[in-house]
Amino acid sequence: MQQLSPAYFALVMATGIVSTGALDFHLPWLAKGLFVFNLAAFAVLTGLTSWRAIRYPAHFLADMTDHRRAPGFFTAVEASCILGSEFLLLAHSVTAATVLLALGTLLWVVLTYTIFTALTVKHDKPSLQEGLTGAWLIAVVAAQSIAVLAAMIAREWPEPHRLELNFFALAMWSWGGMLYIWIISLIFYRETFFAFSPGDLTPPYWINMGAMAISTLAGTELVRNAPDAPFLGLLLPFLNGFTVFYWATGTWWIPMLLVLYAWRHLVRRFPLRYDPLYWGAVFPLGMYAVATKQMAATLQLPFLAPLPMAAFVVALAAWTLAFAALAWQMRAQALDGTR
Repeated sequence: MQQLSPAYFALVMATGIVSTGALDFHLPWLAKGLFVFNLAAFAVLTGLTSWRAIRYPAHFLADMTDHRRAPGFFTAVEASCILGSEFLLLAHSVTAATVLLALGTLLWVVLTYTIFTALTVKHDKPSLQEGLTGAWLIAVVAAQSIAVLAAMIAREWPEPHRLELNFFALAMWSWGGMLYIWIISLIFYRETFFAFSPGDLTPPYWINMGAMAISTLAGTELVRNAPDAPFLGLLLPFLNGFTVFYWATGTWWIPMLLVLYAWRHLVRRFPLRYDPLYWGAVFPLGMYAVATKQMAATLQLPFLAPLPMAAFVVALAAWTLAFAALAWQMRAQALDGTR
């Protein structure tokens, strides 16, 4: 409990996007089963995180001001919004989705200005090589998850609130894109100009791609909403162009990351064992499948149709492996506790 990772809400993110993907690929039984599991996981993690903050405040605050662990707190934002999307798509509850959007937005505001202020003003800071990881891009995913859910809810709201919510979604989408440019520039510089060991290549580096995948989905949702918001109609060429731009960037990262992870595990023989950070690798795979399917349908790109199905199969396999590893670890810990 004391050492609970702030990034553990990535389990909810990964499960939620695989559930959404299952619905998109006509597997409603799987989508609903994962939704129920996700509700329980969200409740348990919320309780454990709250208890940790109360019981071990020094460790909790230390994580929030740590360059490597602090970005993990943003997974709570994405978890709230992904769960909100599930409520909207599977339970058809606009109320629950709206409550979770409000929760995610509140968490985003608190975490953004607490974490980035703390990291800015702290006296002792690590070097770029030691302090920067792919986990920093979770902050981008947080902004874009709010944009996605806000755009989805906007279609269910009456005017004039529909217009206001669409503008909010557009603002979050734009900010998330700008933040990605800032952070990915530093990550690319760190990867190519500093020594890079297998231990440095943590699973959250898959968010290099995942942040672009969710940006693609957010752009697609805004394009779909253009008939209901005149200002989105005026920006349609911009929205279409940047949506494809984000998708192409995310797609470029996939072969690069596969090569790097092959180098990590096959060439350098880095051991493959369960780590909660692996949920941060499952989420991008599922998000890429959902985002590509939605973009292909909205922008009328039928030649991309085989790609999202292949990505979803990989994402589902990755989720299954991560869950099996988690169950095995929990079993091992339970056996150790009984000895």
